[in-house]
Amino acid sequence: MKRFLITALLLAGGILSGCSAPAGSPAAGSVPASALAFSEETAAETAPGPSASEEGKRTAWEDTLVQTENPEMPTRVLEGGTRINMQFGDTVLPGRLNDSETAQALIEMLPYTVHMNSYSHDFCGVMPDDLPYDEAQVHYGWLNGDIDYAIDAPYFTILHSDEESSEQYGYQVNIGVLDCELDRIRDLTGSYDVLITLAE
Repeated sequence: MKRFLITALLLAGGILSGCSAPAGSPAAGSVPASALAFSEETAAETAPGPSASEEGKRTAWEDTLVQTENPEMPTRVLEGGTRINMQFGDTVLPGRLNDSETAQALIEMLPYTVHMNSYSHDFCGVMPDDLPYDEAQVHYGWLNGDIDYAIDAPYFTILHSDEESSEQYGYQVNIGVLDCELDRIRDLTGSYDVLITLAE
């Protein structure tokens, strides 16, 4: 019953949602040089951001490599990983999936399509398939630019805003990060069948 109520609140409040491609978006496959401008100078060893540890809750900031110099780019820095493309109509957004059990299970399923909708701080959709996850990686909140799997629905979600107030939302497993400016996803609206593929 508790899980049902939480899921209902998530849906009603628009916590997680799906993507769309407006006119004027950057051309498919175009990744500005600034999108690749992460360096060790702009990345912290570990994230010093908000923590809910006093309540015994793991947060998205813990043990995470971040950059704070460029707010136009994702906060999380993922070195390596598996490059993917997420196609919203004519718009293709690049991303990287990490080495977690959940991300690796998704990689094995690619190409994969999930119906996604846009909301105020993210895009998400309920996946037709459950993914495995490690309980130790379940956390509260997100970092702007995160690609997460939310275990309560299950949701595939791309979170682009409001990281500073996200700790109230649990059931998150980070599986990757966008590899482009956040405005490219913030500018999208509507509903899409999003095709996720390995990048060539």
